[in-house]
Amino acid sequence: MTGVTLIDEFRYGQIMDATVLPALDECREEGWMESPGNEGLGIPAAPGRLHYECYDATRFDDLNVEGAAARFRGAIVISHGFTEFARKYSELIWYFLLAGYSVCVLEHRGHGYSARDVDNPSLVWIDDWRRYLADLVRFSETVGQRYSGSHPLFLFAHSMGGGVGAAAIERFPTLFDKAVLSSPMIAPSTGMPLWFTRLVVGCAQMVGLGRHRALGHDDFSSEFDMTGYEGACEQRVRWYHEQRLHDVHYQTYSPTYGWVHEALAMSKATLRQSACDRVETPTLLLQAGRDVWVRNDAQNRFVRQVKLGGGDIDSRRFP
Repeated sequence: MTGVTLIDEFRYGQIMDATVLPALDECREEGWMESPGNEGLGIPAAPGRLHYECYDATRFDDLNVEGAAARFRGAIVISHGFTEFARKYSELIWYFLLAGYSVCVLEHRGHGYSARDVDNPSLVWIDDWRRYLADLVRFSETVGQRYSGSHPLFLFAHSMGGGVGAAAIERFPTLFDKAVLSSPMIAPSTGMPLWFTRLVVGCAQMVGLGRHRALGHDDFSSEFDMTGYEGACEQRVRWYHEQRLHDVHYQTYSPTYGWVHEALAMSKATLRQSACDRVETPTLLLQAGRDVWVRNDAQNRFVRQVKLGGGDIDSRRFP
C-alpha cells in the first residue's frame, strides 16, 4: 500500500461525508449470516443473525477514483475491536479499495447491527469467547472466500478482534494467506493485576452478575470527550463520535463481567505454547507504545512464543 495519500485531517469530516462515504456506498453489499457455532470448538449455534458489510474492489474501480490501483489483489477480512462496528473502518476500507483489495467486515456478536444478548445498548456480553472465533472463521470461509475468489485472502484484526484473529491463525493456520494484528488484545489491560481481575469477575459470575456492567465503566455519553484518545487525531475521533450519536446500534461502550471473564479466558488459551506452535500464517503485529486498552507485554510474549514454535511473525512498535 505504498503511495496511499492519507485524508487531510483538517478537512476530515467534509472529505469523509462528501467523497469517501458516497463512493463506499456505490460498492457496498450488506448481508446477514446465522451465528453458526462450531462442533470442533465445542460451540453450539446461537439465536440471532450477524450483520456484515462488504466492499467490492471491481465496482470501486468502475468509479474511476483518482489514485486507485486498478488491479485486484485479493480480499481483506476485518475483525474489529471492542465496542466498534463496520462503519468506523470507512477510512481504512477506502485505502484498501484504493490499493486493489475487496474488504469484508463482520460485526461481532453484540456489536453494531449483529445479534445482542443484553438489552442495554451500551453493554457487551458474550457467553463464550470461542463464539467470536467460530463466527469469524465461518464468515471468512464463506463470504471472505467468495470475495477473494482465486486471489489471496488476508486478515486485518484490531484490538479485541486482534485477539480473535490471533486465535484464528492458531486454530486455522491455512485460512488466511497473511495476517495483520493491530494492537491485538492478547490480554486486556484492566487497571489491576490479571490474577486479581480473574478473582473479581469469577466471583461476579458465580453470583449471577455476568450480564452486569463491570465496575468502573459507564453507559455511552452523548458528550464528546477525548479521554482515552490522548494523542489521537481529534477530527477523526469527532467523526467517529458523530456516527455513534446518530445510531443507537453503534453505542456499545462498556464491558460486562461476563465479557471480561471471556476476554481473560481467550488470553489464557491464545498464549499457550501449544497454540502458538500452530501458527503458520505470515503475520505482522503492530504495537502502540501508549496503549491503555491492551497489554503490550502479552503481545511481546505472543510474538516470542510464535517464533519459538517456528512461526513467521514480525512486530513493529509505534512510540
